[in-house]
Amino acid sequence: MNRHHDPNPFDEEEVNPFSNGNAAPGRMPPLASVPLGFGQKHDATVDIPLDTMNDPKKKEKELASWEADLKRREKDIKRREDSVSKAGVRTDNRNWPPFFPLIHHDIANEIPINVQRLQYLAFASWLGINLSLVFNIIAVIVCWIRGGGVIIFLLATIYALLGIPLSYVLWYRPLYRAMRTDSALKFSWFFLFYLIHIVFCIFAAIAPPIVFRGKSLT
Repeated sequence: MNRHHDPNPFDEEEVNPFSNGNAAPGRMPPLASVPLGFGQKHDATVDIPLDTMNDPKKKEKELASWEADLKRREKDIKRREDSVSKAGVRTDNRNWPPFFPLIHHDIANEIPINVQRLQYLAFASWLGINLSLVFNIIAVIVCWIRGGGVIIFLLATIYALLGIPLSYVLWYRPLYRAMRTDSALKFSWFFLFYLIHIVFCIFAAIAPPIVFRGKSLT
């Protein structure tokens, strides 16, 4: 046999991994390379693993940056709220009743603990007068149907339409704000109009026959 044509077992076979679009079996594809020069002809390259595209440290830095930004905004909002509070301006957002907010009411968070029970009693008193005026309309309607006349119904409606908002504006809200701010002027305003409120309740309970024979109040 002619040994001159036998292949050398120690010769390295040159394989082009890009000749058929697939890497040769048994060989790993080259890692991504990034040139370190500025376009020189023989720039050195550094192999960077592709897994660094999803670097967890980078995500941690972004989260820390967002958290710091949120804290900064919270401090800014808190500073503005403190400034408004020191200036004596209160933002009373309507929150009661929950299904259709009409007034601002938050005894648990705004009224001192030592007077919260008294404020709850005053709130029950205000709700009581409101329910009484609504019940008065219902009772007078029944009386009207039985021949009592339309005038007593109109009077009962006026009592309710004026009594409910006026009782809140004239004595309950001043008391609420007096409890919250400890204002002597608001306490005086409350005592004055709550006295009128008591007189009206006594008059309604007796219902003397001096105003349409007392039928407009039940």
